[in-house]
Amino acid sequence: MADLKANPAPLGLMGFGMTTVLLNLQNAGLFAADQASTIILAMGVCYGGLAQIFAGVFEYKNGNTFGTTAFLSYGLFWLSLVAIKLFAPSGGFSPAFMGCYLFLWGLFTCYMWVGTWKKNRALQTVFLTLTILFWLLAVGDWTGIALITRIAGFEGILCGLSAFYLAAAEVLNEAKGRTVLPVGVVKP
Repeated sequence: MADLKANPAPLGLMGFGMTTVLLNLQNAGLFAADQASTIILAMGVCYGGLAQIFAGVFEYKNGNTFGTTAFLSYGLFWLSLVAIKLFAPSGGFSPAFMGCYLFLWGLFTCYMWVGTWKKNRALQTVFLTLTILFWLLAVGDWTGIALITRIAGFEGILCGLSAFYLAAAEVLNEAKGRTVLPVGVVKP
């Protein structure tokens, strides 16, 4: 019997995409924090965190270093973000230090974006928009300018939807055996 393997990337991409959209609906000011925080924290643990960790483990089994690194890292990002929100001291935490946290995630994402340059355009879009999102959020925290965080929120919705699109494309294209949703294949 052949060693059959499924593509775990759509699971990880959907976990990332849906959680990113939900968080950034709040960042964009479309929902107040008190209305959205429980939903975002639950998604951050269960789908943004755990689903990506599972996808990363399966990418490892498939021999995909890029997918392993991306999905495990971003799955753990969501778990760390939830931990920060849950365990912040009663007086809050330093926005400047949170800016450093977000900046470092942006730096990691930027080098991962470089790693997508020979991959499809849809994946490049996910990583480019995520790099921009992290850095906008960092600048928002560093400056305290709410408009920057709001702009980041709208950009983050775009980022999450780009991951959602890529996940849908990978599932539907495989299921139909043809291109239903193009991903912009890069020629070698």
